[in-house]
Amino acid sequence: MKVAISYPPLGGERHPTLGQNRQFQWFHNPSFIYPMVPASAATMLARAGHNVVWNDAIAMKWAPERFHAFLESERPGLIAMETKTPVVKKHWEIIRRIKADFPDMLVALFGDHVTALPEESMEMCPVDFVLTGGDYDFLLVNLVEHLEGNGVLEAGIWYREGGSPANTGPFTLDHDLGSAPEIDRDLTRWDLYGEHLFVKSPHTYTMAGRDCWYARCTFCSWTTLYPSFRARRAEDVLDEIGRLIDRYGIKEIFDDTGTFPAGGWLTRFCRGMIDRGYNRKTDISCNARVGSASGDEYLLMAEAGFRLLKFGLESASQDTLDHLRKGTTVQEIVESCRLAKKAGLTVHLTTMVGYPWESARDARRTLDLCRELLTSGDADMLQATIVIPYPGTPLFEEALENGWLLTTDWDRYDMSGPVMKSPISEGEMKQLTQGLYRAFLSPRFIARTVLSIRSTDDLKFVARAGKAVLGHLRDFTTRRRQ
Repeated sequence: MKVAISYPPLGGERHPTLGQNRQFQWFHNPSFIYPMVPASAATMLARAGHNVVWNDAIAMKWAPERFHAFLESERPGLIAMETKTPVVKKHWEIIRRIKADFPDMLVALFGDHVTALPEESMEMCPVDFVLTGGDYDFLLVNLVEHLEGNGVLEAGIWYREGGSPANTGPFTLDHDLGSAPEIDRDLTRWDLYGEHLFVKSPHTYTMAGRDCWYARCTFCSWTTLYPSFRARRAEDVLDEIGRLIDRYGIKEIFDDTGTFPAGGWLTRFCRGMIDRGYNRKTDISCNARVGSASGDEYLLMAEAGFRLLKFGLESASQDTLDHLRKGTTVQEIVESCRLAKKAGLTVHLTTMVGYPWESARDARRTLDLCRELLTSGDADMLQATIVIPYPGTPLFEEALENGWLLTTDWDRYDMSGPVMKSPISEGEMKQLTQGLYRAFLSPRFIARTVLSIRSTDDLKFVARAGKAVLGHLRDFTTRRRQ
């Protein structure tokens, strides 16, 4: 069977950050993360002998007309698409058009929104299948094999029976990650992807685990996909890195596990990077958890080739951190930043505004802490967003129970404005978010950044980062949304 794994174009002058994203935004200055699990699905299908077409029309910046021509030309028997809350209505319309123009073409949806609300999409559009849970690479192979008459459907798949939605029961996460083949980077167009975080080229992504070993934060949409954590063997990830270096000359890697494995796994991985000499050939960055490593472990990571750690700060209010079940303290945030920087690592912070229980004073406290960390040199980069309660998360259920939701129009869940009641107005919320990005414009931060430039790669990175900051200032304009 010919299978297309596709991200159809969604139109408009802004670019959707859809693939491999736990949070969603429309960006004026886009960057695209390598969608690792869909890429694994494409590889597994190809290894099983199926004809696979990788079609990321968003990253390739196709117009809708070109996507339609692609379907007309390729005529896949099945097209599989990842969706998220802010674009699910657009995907319903795309599926209606596909089924109208190509009635025999089967369509499958996967992702966190349809995992939380699978029956909704079955009712709102003529989609044939919904794959729930985070192991949709394994499920997609199972579905295709079933369609070709081989075996029964696994748990976690929704389908139509006599015109009505039916399913095979709740999804499980009992697949062996070690059995999945290494991703075929050429098949899945690895060259299309790269965030502003990368300094060196060529660069790419890995994924050591699915997805976050903490997995308790009430706002994270991927806890819907991965309520439990599994990591690949450290040796298998090291082998993959070695092949990336040898085959593609990769000089920088971002591991997009929700939270990079810690403890003994981390030590084995770092020792392996050093023993194999990979630390002299490529840099590594990753998502990390505040308070999960000691000063000595940060030093070991730096020796092993780690360059950047992405920490979830979220808020400088301890009440908010407790409310979100972060399991961290404000002091641990500051201390982790300090220890990581002391080890020579770059620190990237993520934060949000717009919590229903936070006052303007609380939000400004977060702004002040971020400015302090950036200007003191204990942090280097920042990503700011408006908090969104995605369906399937504890935060969404809490918002329902407390009457916080302003709307359930999923189009509005794109972080361009609040969808929950808040003591802070939408205009002030956007000004606070812009204020977080304006922290980059302080004379002290700019001077330190300029003095840190040591190479052409550094200069290009600073230029890209500056462009990204200006883009984010536009993303949170105080003009009313259309």
